[in-house]
Amino acid sequence: MPNHADADAREILPDLQPVPAIRFLTTTDFPPFNFRDSAGEVVGYNIDLARRICTEIDIACTIQAWPWDQVVSALEDNQGDAVIAGVAMTPETANAIDFSAIYLALPGRFVTRAEDVDGFDPDALATLKVGVRDGSAHDAFLQHYFPTAARVAFASEGEALAALEASEVKAYFGDAMRAAFWLNDNPACCNFASEPYFRPNQFGEGLAVGVRAGQDKIRHAIDWALVRLKDNGTLDELYLRWFPVGFY
Repeated sequence: MPNHADADAREILPDLQPVPAIRFLTTTDFPPFNFRDSAGEVVGYNIDLARRICTEIDIACTIQAWPWDQVVSALEDNQGDAVIAGVAMTPETANAIDFSAIYLALPGRFVTRAEDVDGFDPDALATLKVGVRDGSAHDAFLQHYFPTAARVAFASEGEALAALEASEVKAYFGDAMRAAFWLNDNPACCNFASEPYFRPNQFGEGLAVGVRAGQDKIRHAIDWALVRLKDNGTLDELYLRWFPVGFY
């Protein structure tokens, strides 16, 4: 199970007087994290998490959906207090946003055909063709840490995974979360092999809640809630609900 909770946050007992409510901003273009269901309701992992955070802190909570290209500026303009929409931690966003603790990191992983999972050895890649998306961070990782691998570059992750399904390559390496979605649709074909690789400097820091810069009371309250939600099993419950093919 994912476990990225900051143990020090257990000692942060937030003074909730300045935090009567949290207005969450999200988008509807990032399934299964935040999207509209068939009835038009905004649902997803992030939506459930936002509600559980507010329940844990015992404060009021609203969730507003914004277009992706407007959600950060809406936060800056005080249209909301926090954004939970997969906004990346970059030098640009850091100017306007302070981020909570990571609640879900996104590792890289190998995928093989089901019959090859048990015997897969990452140290023996010199004899195996490994599919990867050309020019991606995972491609750079593969070339750096497994330089003897028989790398086969594809224009997209979908093409690389299709080549694995067709046995044109023996393994695939890429973003574990997106691979999990593909595996969910191809359960008889393939599965994850070996362990996950966490490289925040290459694959991104992961998912966190963003608050307007300087809003430490809100950020501390969210961090405190995330630790409690991990301790009481809520984060594990949400992970299992929204990711039936786990990618850790």
